[in-house]
Amino acid sequence: MLEDIIVIDAATFLAGPGASTILADFGANVIKIEPPGGDGLRHLVGTYPVPYHWLLTSRNKRSLVLDLSKDAGQHLMHEMIAKADVLTTNFLQAQLQKYQLEYDTVKAINPRLVYAHISGYGLQGPDAQRRAFDVTGWWARSGLMEFVREPGQTPLPMAPGMGDHCTATALYAAIMTGLYRREKTGQGSFVSTSLAANGVWANGMALQGVIAGTNIGTYRQKKGWPNPFTDAYQCSSGDYIVLAVINTEREYPQLAGALDCQAWLDDERFSSVAQVLQHRPEFRLAMQAAFAELSFDEVSKLLDAAGVTYSRVQPMAEVLNDEQLRANNIVVETDDDGEGYELTVASPINVLEAPKRKPTRAPDIGADTLQVLRDLDFEEQYIQSLLSAEVVMSVEQNE
Repeated sequence: MLEDIIVIDAATFLAGPGASTILADFGANVIKIEPPGGDGLRHLVGTYPVPYHWLLTSRNKRSLVLDLSKDAGQHLMHEMIAKADVLTTNFLQAQLQKYQLEYDTVKAINPRLVYAHISGYGLQGPDAQRRAFDVTGWWARSGLMEFVREPGQTPLPMAPGMGDHCTATALYAAIMTGLYRREKTGQGSFVSTSLAANGVWANGMALQGVIAGTNIGTYRQKKGWPNPFTDAYQCSSGDYIVLAVINTEREYPQLAGALDCQAWLDDERFSSVAQVLQHRPEFRLAMQAAFAELSFDEVSKLLDAAGVTYSRVQPMAEVLNDEQLRANNIVVETDDDGEGYELTVASPINVLEAPKRKPTRAPDIGADTLQVLRDLDFEEQYIQSLLSAEVVMSVEQNE
């Protein structure tokens, strides 16, 4: 679908590059700009034998090593931007100035460019230039980290990249909005999002409750999780099950019947949803005792028959072999013979009439430098002069 779109991916780590990954999935020509020595994401995994972060976020891209600290490197970057449709970056203002990549500079070079920027905390205010990762900007700053814990428990860390991938999807949407605006006006635009904006949006329901005078985060720290009908319980098999009993007035009797606990309805403490919520701790203990008598297979059949919504809390290793996820191309095969990349995780947006590109292994450092420049119609003499001056670097050059 996007095979005519040229993307200069000058962002690093996860959120910005993740947006260009989705563009690449739909066929965009994504040119990954790396400094000499490679993007920092390559080295994030330490001693692991396969750079799995890089394999996920840099699939279907081409690597061009470019030294932006040199004037000639900045000049080449401007020449490439003149030929591009999208530029992604997460540079702070000082870096944008240093590398001559500020929006006004770039807009003058290519008025049709969609300039896509990711920040930690937004572009205004006292923390606009503050460095951030998703654990700080998305998880901690948004209230999510404070909320998702038991009473008195130290706030918990998050899954790696969790906030980055959410933010990447938002930036992809912003880019596509910019491209749509260009179709209508002929003009490019500055589109942006931030880790903090996406974290607060993810936590929006609870925060809107605070605005309305209901702070369930504070309540949880005083009395525990406020809703036992959407809590997790351990089965006799060791599996955890999480409930999503949302229409509680209708579904509570169904749940009690499925667990063979109709006596709850005759217990004054649990006779109605209102009474249950008045006696949350006791009810949660009763629920845990009921689930502890049944294996997950047993309880799932009972809940299915009763029409109660639930899910097994699935261990990560089992996610990869989940039949439902595989059937819907959420976890996909790559047909790659190399180590550690037989499967990958698909981006979450689908267009029936525009199938995604088959995932290809992320490139080695500078693997595509020469071909990218040739495809962009730079003269060979110019390319060789850039190589000689070490403005750009290539795998072929080092062989």
